[in-house]
Amino acid sequence: MPINSTSNKIPFVELKLQHQPIQRQLEEAIEAVLTQGDFVLGKALADFETAFAAASGTKYGVGVASGTDAIALGLQACNIGNGDEVLLPVNTFVATLIGVLRAGAKPIFVDCDPHTALIDLEAAAKVVTPQTKAIIPVHLYGQMVSPRQLLDFADTYKLLIFEDAAQAHLAEREGYRAGSVGIAAAYSFYPSKNLGSFGDGGMLLTREADIAQTMVRLRNYGAAKKYFHTDFGTNSRLDTLQAAVLLAKLPYLQNWNCDRNSIAQQYDQELLPLASAGILPIKNDSETGHVYHLYVIRVDDACPLSREQIQEQLAANGIQTGIHYPIPCHLQPAFTNLGYQEGDFPQAEKQAQQILSLPMYPGLSSSQIKEVVAAISSIISGQQQLMSIS
Repeated sequence: MPINSTSNKIPFVELKLQHQPIQRQLEEAIEAVLTQGDFVLGKALADFETAFAAASGTKYGVGVASGTDAIALGLQACNIGNGDEVLLPVNTFVATLIGVLRAGAKPIFVDCDPHTALIDLEAAAKVVTPQTKAIIPVHLYGQMVSPRQLLDFADTYKLLIFEDAAQAHLAEREGYRAGSVGIAAAYSFYPSKNLGSFGDGGMLLTREADIAQTMVRLRNYGAAKKYFHTDFGTNSRLDTLQAAVLLAKLPYLQNWNCDRNSIAQQYDQELLPLASAGILPIKNDSETGHVYHLYVIRVDDACPLSREQIQEQLAANGIQTGIHYPIPCHLQPAFTNLGYQEGDFPQAEKQAQQILSLPMYPGLSSSQIKEVVAAISSIISGQQQLMSIS
């Protein structure tokens, strides 16, 4: 599905509203790279690495080709690999899992909290073994996993915290920013992210100089210097052009996030009357620190229509939605060898059948939010009337 779709009256994501007001700055940033010709590991990359790390409350940033590489290479830089178990939520995008597997570690899935959809740390405690070395809290939909609870958990079981912050650029909770809680954090700059490039891109943030230095080598063929390879690395460098775009957009990110949070607050209020009809927003425990990469509702058993029926009828009304994610990682066909089966993670499996992501992007208007909610209300009311007649 394309990120922008002109066939939708209210698209799921609309990037033009962000890009058009700063088009001149974006063009100038790209032109500067073209003039300098430093397309690989250039000045704009170094500047962006420094700026994004500082904005996130940590010391070092290392740009890579994708968020998946940020996880895989980042875990390797943290000395997590063969024989090490890594805890991660089962309801995450498959990139989290792939990153763990590429690092050579063993993924140990954990169910989610039914209200926030974040990793259930009580469930995680039950699967810790002497081989468990790290936990990957996924700051899902733009909300951080509680830093205090994470730090207590990690201290209790002597684990590393490696954050998956791909959906949580500058998210905040309990005095921490995403990326500053654990030993390292992985980010994605896919175009639809809160801070998105004009293609793929990622970054590892860390407070540890040795991890950053290792990561610098791993992304560049494992080379400490040209033609001198000290590590088994790969080619995974954030292009200078993409870094220049991201650096130009970074000063606007905080305002864009505030806009997302305000949009979510209006959605929450508009959707309140539909709670009795089984339309329940995913809970926000972070107040204004939630940056709402996605705004997700649950269509629970009290609703007279299924999630699919509501989604189809919204589409018929020109309102585009998404599902994040329809199949939990343990039920993906590619990973049956991990030994999990249906029923192992009931909360995540139930959510996968109920969740629906509504349009969310900076610039989504109040009237558009009202139109989305009115459409959902009308769809449900129509079904209720049919049921009363029959």
